[in-house]
Amino acid sequence: MADEARARKVADRIKTVTAANLESIVKDPDLGFVTVTDVRVTGDLQHASLFYTVFGDEAQRETTARLLEESKGRLRSFVGRQLGIRLTPTLEWIADAIPETAAHLEDLLKEARERDAQVAAAAAAATYAGEADPYRKPEADEDDDTDEGPRDEASGALER
Repeated sequence: MADEARARKVADRIKTVTAANLESIVKDPDLGFVTVTDVRVTGDLQHASLFYTVFGDEAQRETTARLLEESKGRLRSFVGRQLGIRLTPTLEWIADAIPETAAHLEDLLKEARERDAQVAAAAAAATYAGEADPYRKPEADEDDDTDEGPRDEASGALER
């Protein structure tokens, strides 16, 4: 089993090699504008998963997926010659969902901003449900108009 650093280096090399030479190997005018976004290699360097995106509509994505699947053997042979390692990993092309996920996240963020604006507008026009000062204050005796001085708390008698 190879170490993780070597697997990462092999994955980066596969990504560079396939991205740079994809059009020259597939040689089909129907191949869409393909971007290799990520490559993951298993720890034993036997299998490589290549993630890609295609610029265009759904029909273009399907055509590109079919062409990549058909050219898998030629691509693997080319990668094997370029890498120069003992065993060439099998290649699996996986359509990356980054654009769809990003669009979905943008929609969710837009909805959250709209809700925040609604909450801010409601908070700006809000008033208190009760009094403006909800804290209790000691009640003043209205019939006790004379200032007799401080009282003793235990007996209630005037202190002199």
